[in-house]
Amino acid sequence: MTKLVSWNVNGIRACINKGFLDYFNEVDADIFCLQEIKLSPNQLELNLDGYQQYYNFAEKKGYSGTAVFTKIPPLNCTFGMGISLHDHEGRIITLEFENFYLVNVYTPNSRQDLERLDYRMEWENDFRDYLKSLDEKKPVILCGDLNVAHQEIDLKNPKANRRHAGFTDEERTKVSQLLEAGFIDTYRFFYPDRESYSWWSYRFNARSRNVGWRIDYFCTSERLKGRLIASEIHTSVMGSDHCPVELKLHSF
Repeated sequence: MTKLVSWNVNGIRACINKGFLDYFNEVDADIFCLQEIKLSPNQLELNLDGYQQYYNFAEKKGYSGTAVFTKIPPLNCTFGMGISLHDHEGRIITLEFENFYLVNVYTPNSRQDLERLDYRMEWENDFRDYLKSLDEKKPVILCGDLNVAHQEIDLKNPKANRRHAGFTDEERTKVSQLLEAGFIDTYRFFYPDRESYSWWSYRFNARSRNVGWRIDYFCTSERLKGRLIASEIHTSVMGSDHCPVELKLHSF
């Protein structure tokens, strides 16, 4: 069995001060993916015995960024999707393994007044094409903060959040298009009707009231369906405004 975990830590240094390493050691994932690390090179040195570490830093200091810690040595690692417009914010790490690609992503937020929605649509189209190009070679496991609740079941107050960033018709349609292109939302594969969230605003005691959104995903190529064992959301894990999500699948 292979265990993968993904977590938007909203600043890895802050999360370490809130117990990140305790959770990291306890969950003992084969591959652990992070989003929004908010790091610059040489700002942090982690001693993670048995793991290779890969970081994609944003050019803007203290912003965005992704990381992958893996026990399974990859054949290759690339950063970004090869399009200059999208590759300055440290948002994508792709690891190639013998039998699959792992893509760790922190999708751009459309922002409160939707000022970045047009850019987001361009990103979505290019990113879907990127995933499809990988999928033509090997199955893909995609994880990360996709910054969108796909269906009404994926957030507590869907009616109040229509046309808000993360729940616009445009963003939701892009998730549908990804799934139609041959990918599975693994959590919905196992739990089509379960209401569970992975992000809560820091405002209004949202987390204690469980007024949240499910915006963190594991998606896989359709042909990995038979390997899927479990997809879970670790809602009790603190340390960020997001919680970790996990995928277990039969090893290749």
